[in-house]
Amino acid sequence: MQGVNKTMVKEIILWGFSSFQKYQSFLFCAVLLAYITCVLGNITIFVLIRIESSLHTPMYFFISIFTVLEIMFVSVTVPKLLAILIQTEKTISFFGCFAQMYAFLSLGVTECFLLSVMVFDRYLAITNPLRYSAIMSSRFCYGLAVLPWVFGFSIPLFPTVGTFVLDFCGPNKIDHFFCDLSPLQNLACSDPFVSNMMTIVTSLISVVSPFFAILGFYIHIIYTVLKIKSKEGKKKAFSTCSSHLIVASLFYGSGIIVYVTPNGSHYDKFLALMYTVVTPALNPFIYTFRNREVKNAIRKVTRQINTKY
Repeated sequence: MQGVNKTMVKEIILWGFSSFQKYQSFLFCAVLLAYITCVLGNITIFVLIRIESSLHTPMYFFISIFTVLEIMFVSVTVPKLLAILIQTEKTISFFGCFAQMYAFLSLGVTECFLLSVMVFDRYLAITNPLRYSAIMSSRFCYGLAVLPWVFGFSIPLFPTVGTFVLDFCGPNKIDHFFCDLSPLQNLACSDPFVSNMMTIVTSLISVVSPFFAILGFYIHIIYTVLKIKSKEGKKKAFSTCSSHLIVASLFYGSGIIVYVTPNGSHYDKFLALMYTVVTPALNPFIYTFRNREVKNAIRKVTRQINTKY
């Protein structure tokens, strides 16, 4: 009978931030505000890109995809976080837990690769401006846009399945606000060594590799920009990359710490707040306030609305 799966756990308790009982209402309001800001901000940017012809470029095409991805990404975890902050019942079904984890990992990996695609677009625009339009054809852009989704929903299958086949026979409480690899692996009654190794390898492929690709592209971009003689030219070149650089730094900064060390710690859930709540809420402002073309498009659309009504 050794080959029989010993999983008896039917539901998982998400402990979340129950240790901070006095601050549950404050956390609920803060997270809800961040979620609404993220969703409305990304919807606004998406609609703006679609209706304003001056933004119909490869750069903003990728940003529009990024806005949709961000809404999906936060919607996997934040609604459940809001629920456990105000409810005494903090459970999720065993299969629902793994479904949430797979969706979260898939969208997170997709975002990692999409961020690298976005910097590749900026890399071509700055280092090869004369051939940029010819290279970034509509067909090529669509191909680049599809790749992150393919990688995103295939790579996380391995650690997800590797964790699912572990035996869960007793403890069912995780010190987190959503189902993630490390907390679930730590619950297993069987040895999670293989699953941990799969998590590390997956992280190296889907998080660390895109990070170093982005780093390499930016080193080359900075080197190219520094050779530009005019200050205006340098400023314009850097302005097209600054927003993406801030977004990528915020996302990767906390993500690498959590997933390259899969043993997990008490502080993982606080780091997770950064890339699941705080950063997505800031992204629309980063792309808006640090981007002159977006601000000009907002003014143009606002004038058109005021003139019409």
